[in-house]
Amino acid sequence: MSYQAVKDAQAGITTDYKCDAPHQPLTIHPWGGGTYMSISYEDAKRILSKHHQSHVLRFWDHLNENQKVDLLAQIETLDLDTVVLMQKLLAEKDKTRETTKSDIEPAEVIKQSELEKGEARRIGEEILRAGEVGVLLVAGGQGTRLGFGGPKGCFPLAPITNASLFAIHSRKILGMEQKYHTEIPFYIMTSQANDKVTRDFFDQHDCFGLSRDRLMFFTQGMWPSLRKDGKIILDSPCHIFMSPDGHGGVLSALRLSGMLEDMEKRGLKTVFYFQVDNPLVEIADPAFVGLHREHDAEMSVKVCVKQGPEEGIGVVVKRDGRNAIVEYTELTDEQKHEILPDGRLKFRFGSVAIHIFSLDFLRKEAGGGLPLHIAHKKVPYCDESGATIEPEEPNAYKFERFIFDVLPDAERALNVEFSREYEFSPVKNASGPDSPETARRDMMLKYAGWLEQSGVEAPRNEAGEPLHKIEIDPCFALGPDDLREKVDSNFKISGDVLLA
Repeated sequence: MSYQAVKDAQAGITTDYKCDAPHQPLTIHPWGGGTYMSISYEDAKRILSKHHQSHVLRFWDHLNENQKVDLLAQIETLDLDTVVLMQKLLAEKDKTRETTKSDIEPAEVIKQSELEKGEARRIGEEILRAGEVGVLLVAGGQGTRLGFGGPKGCFPLAPITNASLFAIHSRKILGMEQKYHTEIPFYIMTSQANDKVTRDFFDQHDCFGLSRDRLMFFTQGMWPSLRKDGKIILDSPCHIFMSPDGHGGVLSALRLSGMLEDMEKRGLKTVFYFQVDNPLVEIADPAFVGLHREHDAEMSVKVCVKQGPEEGIGVVVKRDGRNAIVEYTELTDEQKHEILPDGRLKFRFGSVAIHIFSLDFLRKEAGGGLPLHIAHKKVPYCDESGATIEPEEPNAYKFERFIFDVLPDAERALNVEFSREYEFSPVKNASGPDSPETARRDMMLKYAGWLEQSGVEAPRNEAGEPLHKIEIDPCFALGPDDLREKVDSNFKISGDVLLA
């Protein structure tokens, strides 16, 4: 059945069974493109029965035609071979936890001083000017934890203009293009839940000044969650609960969307990767790019010293002669708290999802598979009466793939230390740590530091925080060197300051 035929079949149909699940787009293929084809009920029944998931169709006789079409479309996209792997991981999860990561040692880390050397920056700037660098943003999440009803990238954050995270990141790329007289393609991975809203948001803001022909969107895949008995969960009679397949899904998404081919056609050799919730990130930092190329690395990782043993970031380690990142949930308590003779944590360097990949390495990894990770979560489910239940306690298991699991495959890898107060202040929570309040504070601290390095006094309170709001548009300045050329020491701050 074609897409148009499905639309025609839906016309005029009234609902005779309540289905509260959000209506899914009919272009169901997780990465877009192609012709929509719907399997038959008989095919769906056969496939599900083979994998012991026949319960997915248990409300079939109570659905209207519209709901049946949507449910069949979802079933068609299920990767049931991966579901089998999920079931196996679920059955072995306790055993896996007992034996996890006992053979690891701290990885080698290049000190921050290497980033400050001029040679690495010079090499990186040459690579940028040559148009060999692309930027890859993972932005599939919603702003639910922020109390924000939309994609997290649309969240307004800048201290004075309230510019969104998407605007902050986009203006940094535009500033880089202007400074180095180059073109930097921007690849944005969304999810089915936020793809259209994200595209519309960029359209409404004229892509924040970026060229539309260098702005590419693609969606990641979606996976079902499982009950403890390995059964797929319905969250309404006509809908399977689905969630994004994790930031590791970027590999298959790049391949299936044609983005890897696009990168190759544009002559890219290096891809800078980051996540949407960090407004401080130094996008395509020339010194980091230069170190990556200077060492002929396949993957490079920026790392910072953890704030404490329980901080929820993965640590860089060495296992079997290769670099790796171990998620904090997969470390034992002993490993988290182990102390060296000098009093420092043994596993003290954490990764905050700032990476560089060679395009050749990305292409090679996109053809393989990554291990699955499991998390016990609260997932809405449909009871036997057809009602949707919102559980108060974790009741199901979600599965993801993580991009850092490609690191052991890299024959040449770098871990590079950076200053977290300069480049990491994520927006994750509505209040408290890692919130909009702390991110705005850290942005203003960074801007104040730039001004002071340019010879401008930035008044501060007793806690060392700026007395006035400060915001600097990346197209005005990308750092203190740029700022020094535009603002002289006679500049005085007596109120809120916006430099744009």
